[in-house]
Amino acid sequence: MMEEYYSKHFTLEKIREGIYAAISKPGGGSVGNAGFIDLGDQTIVFDTFNTQQAAEDLKTVAEKITKRCVTWVVNSHWHGDHIRGNQAFKESIIISSQMTYEKMREIHPSRISKQKSDINGLTTYIQSLKDQLSESYESKLEEQISFLSEIEASLPNLELTLPHQTFKDEITFYGSKRSAKLYTFGGGHSYCDAILYIPEEKVIFMGDLLFVNTHPTIFEDSDPTKWVQILERLKELDIDVAVPGHGPVGTKRTLSEIIDYITDITEIARTTKGDTPLPEKYQTWHSSEIYNQNLIGMRQRFN
Repeated sequence: MMEEYYSKHFTLEKIREGIYAAISKPGGGSVGNAGFIDLGDQTIVFDTFNTQQAAEDLKTVAEKITKRCVTWVVNSHWHGDHIRGNQAFKESIIISSQMTYEKMREIHPSRISKQKSDINGLTTYIQSLKDQLSESYESKLEEQISFLSEIEASLPNLELTLPHQTFKDEITFYGSKRSAKLYTFGGGHSYCDAILYIPEEKVIFMGDLLFVNTHPTIFEDSDPTKWVQILERLKELDIDVAVPGHGPVGTKRTLSEIIDYITDITEIARTTKGDTPLPEKYQTWHSSEIYNQNLIGMRQRFN
């Protein structure tokens, strides 16, 4: 943790000299994790959080530490908590896979427009939560109010900023200090997921292909079978540090834990009905409410 830099949206964690993870704080405007890499003569930011105010903090610290403007910004996939901060980096080159670009362009304009048109509804809802909080204090409720207030603050000036460039399978960024490889093997967690690997440092930024000590979200656009296959391929890389889309920084071992989770929940969904208790080995993971959502979604796949 870097005590000299504070953001209410994330904790900055130094992974290696010139490589930093920005780990989301509960109740802030980040929601997902991000990070940045100093290549020596270029800077890459990986993902841009859920709000432009969180992204501005990320940009500020990246420029302060690297002493240069951000050169490249990677969008790992199309989900909002990884791309809605893009407008803070309009002067950088934002890059994603072609599929991620297409889904952002197809899905987000109507979502953002709908949210902007109902800011008053959101404000009213936040006030109702504050009224609840005044009657009985709950830390989870306080976090939710804080999170929704960040959304509320972001909406008036939020602009969808699409990637300026796309790549197909792989692109390598060569810098004077180190290189970084941007890969995609297609869809796993989303329609298409990209990862950034820094071979010399054995560090990988994985977006939402990896959750650490946190229940992974298996959405309608997820492909659990391919997700496992992608993780198995990534395990072949030389990895010491794995930065997830959600949760604390992990290692190569944490890739296996998500493989196990997806395999386990697939089998539970296939072989059981009704309420099924959360397996013991996942009981200490964050976001336990996601387990039942995942189970319901997986069962629907088998019907």
